Amino acid sequence: MLVCAIFIPFSLSAQQRKAPSYPLITNNTYFSVWSNSDKLAESTTTHWTGAEQSLIGLINVDGTNYRFLGKEPEQYRTILPTSEEKDYVVKYTFTKPNGNWTGVEFPATDWEEGSSPIGDGKEDKLKWTSRDIWIRRAFTVAQAEAINKLLLKLTWDDDIEVSLNGEPVFAKKGVSKGYEFIPVDKSKLKGGENILAMHIVNTGGGARADIGLVDHEKPALNKQLQMADQKNVTINATQTIYSFKCGKVDLDVTFTSPLLLSDLNLLSRPVSYITYNVKANDGKTHKVKVFFSASTNLAVNQSKQPVTASKYVTANLSILKAGTNEQPVLQKAGDDVRIDWGYMYVAAPKSIAVSQFITNGKDAVEAFCNGEKTSTVTKGTQLALNTVIPFEQVGAAAVSKFIEVGYDDIYSVQYFNQNLRPWWNTSGKETIEGQLSKAADEYSSVLQKCVSFNKNMYTDAFKSGGKSYAELCVLAYRQGIAAHTLVKSPQGEVLWFSKENFSGGFVNTVDVTYPSAPLYLIYNPILMQGMLNGIFYFSESGKFKDNFAAHDLGTYPHANGQTYGEGMPVEESGNMIILTAAICKAQGNPAYAKKHWKTLSTWVNYLTEEGFDPKNQLCTDDFAGHLARNANLSVKAIVGIGCYAQLADAMGQKATAVKYRAIANDMVSKWMKLAGDKDHYTLTFENPGSWSQKYNLIWDKVLRLNLFPQSVYDTETKYYLTKQNEYGLPLDSRKSYTKSDWIMWTATFAPTREQFDTLVEPVYKYALETQSRVPLSDWHETTNGKQVGFQARSVVGGYFMKLLYDKIRKE
Repeated sequence: MLVCAIFIPFSLSAQQRKAPSYPLITNNTYFSVWSNSDKLAESTTTHWTGAEQSLIGLINVDGTNYRFLGKEPEQYRTILPTSEEKDYVVKYTFTKPNGNWTGVEFPATDWEEGSSPIGDGKEDKLKWTSRDIWIRRAFTVAQAEAINKLLLKLTWDDDIEVSLNGEPVFAKKGVSKGYEFIPVDKSKLKGGENILAMHIVNTGGGARADIGLVDHEKPALNKQLQMADQKNVTINATQTIYSFKCGKVDLDVTFTSPLLLSDLNLLSRPVSYITYNVKANDGKTHKVKVFFSASTNLAVNQSKQPVTASKYVTANLSILKAGTNEQPVLQKAGDDVRIDWGYMYVAAPKSIAVSQFITNGKDAVEAFCNGEKTSTVTKGTQLALNTVIPFEQVGAAAVSKFIEVGYDDIYSVQYFNQNLRPWWNTSGKETIEGQLSKAADEYSSVLQKCVSFNKNMYTDAFKSGGKSYAELCVLAYRQGIAAHTLVKSPQGEVLWFSKENFSGGFVNTVDVTYPSAPLYLIYNPILMQGMLNGIFYFSESGKFKDNFAAHDLGTYPHANGQTYGEGMPVEESGNMIILTAAICKAQGNPAYAKKHWKTLSTWVNYLTEEGFDPKNQLCTDDFAGHLARNANLSVKAIVGIGCYAQLADAMGQKATAVKYRAIANDMVSKWMKLAGDKDHYTLTFENPGSWSQKYNLIWDKVLRLNLFPQSVYDTETKYYLTKQNEYGLPLDSRKSYTKSDWIMWTATFAPTREQFDTLVEPVYKYALETQSRVPLSDWHETTNGKQVGFQARSVVGGYFMKLLYDKIRKE
């Protein structure tokens, strides 16, 4: 059986923590479902943002039901609605109030009155653009209202303090992860009039505030349902595989998202597989059927949105389909936003004779346990698409069957005001049913390709950096790719659009492209071009008029021009030149640089004038704030100028190459003097005692520019090893937090393998031990391993830097 071949010895093995979050369905930034617990049945599956997108799996063995996948979403009864459900009126002020402003008796006569939603977005009614806002929300509750467990339901950006009837009940620094539910002593809620009061501080970026109250209802327990015994979970580059003992049968469940970068048609096909492999473990024969339920929340931004679902068949498939009634195609933009246009699909080959039906979400498990209701609900909210896969009599010989989960987004992005279809349907003549059918027909060959790729990728990474390094690459692979979508530009070019997940939601942010680059330079440089093409077009079309590179192309999915409030001139210009040189090195010719030479020349001249001793501006580590005379940013400018010289030489422009090589060499000498501080180099020029990771140096090594002497690498690496904490090397001397992608770059230029391992091991330890159960965060605290911010971002593609270094250096 093919599925048996998936269990390969080089993958993560033995039942223990394997990841902070486990990828199940990972096709693109909208179609992305994860499990945030080590046991698959212990938590509700979610979108990478944390919003519940429930998948449930049960198996019936000789009449006994076992749960192996997912929990039903928690059920909440609204006491005081948030803006998700209903707009509400508040009193507010942007001026710090005097007196007991959180109390019920506070008059607030001079406060203004406004309606939610509250924030700085286009759809917000109460516009908040200042740093601080103070809000009072008055409401009444019935005297005898019965409450099981009282919770605040709230979302905010960035810092918050909340009081109920004058008593503090919650405070936190840092932006919320969507809506969060905070327990509150229900005795603090009074019959009659109450006041919820909030102070929110917007420290930068977006602003939002929304608050309500809910009752966490007691779960309905199904006494017939037992828990499957999870024996193992294995993660490979393209698959996550779970093994269970379900009474007298063993069940293996494999989630496959065939993200093979060398095959753009397969990469863009919005279909993932779920394979069930069943066999008896007692030598006897047992009657088996498997149940799969997918919430229609996969197709909404907010769970309150009404959906329509249907059931139908094609020539070779049984299909369930669901989508919102509204279908607001490409209307919503932002970070904590899920797709609410297009349609989700659950499909199975007719040959395996599945039965399919639709229920309300809370009724799905009961429907299966009580004999599969045949009635089908077609409209409502939070419906469930249910599929029963019959295995009939199963003995010692394994039986394997699969289903497909797919998503047709109709249009993927808007590119300079033109809506673009997904790559698989650029012509507009393809259908999702056709894609589902191809996926079914090609199932065996696709899985064979995935198994082969899994093995080769792990083997190569292991050779480059050892076991911990290889397993970090495994964790990064699907996460990095699934933060993108693939389309073709009106000019016929590949566009590989990233979304800056959980850090602004921008499209093709250049300083997010930059750290993610190694993954694509290794496996398909055309996709690397696809990340730069839009930025080049932005400048070359005259739409972006500055003499440096843009920061981004918009806010996802609107790629209509930069929306980040401030540019990063040295950062992005250096990034674009370096990445162009890397593409040309990977492809073995300078054709891509030649195509954009005029633009590259403009940007390199900016670097020669402004890059060496940068003024007070942002770099990719913008969360740390502005910084003048940034020594690492200066390295980027120097390396960018050196890359330009290398490209000029490859194009036969010898005089230009000599000119810019001389500029770069001169800058190196000056840099060593200004940044030198005895046993290391400083964070900023002429700032003794400070230090930082000089991760930008890595391209000097990868591309063989030979600008900086080996002594710089030796000195820096030796110093870094004195600054490590339990969970990694801090980013610089200002804070103890770090960026794991940069550690992987810094480790790559370490002079010895022992030093490389010493820098990488704490990152692996963080990945396995962090308390933050989210798709791998690249910004974490080195002292305790907790997420500081960011999750599910594409920058983890930077973990592949050591593999890229070895690949290019061998060629």
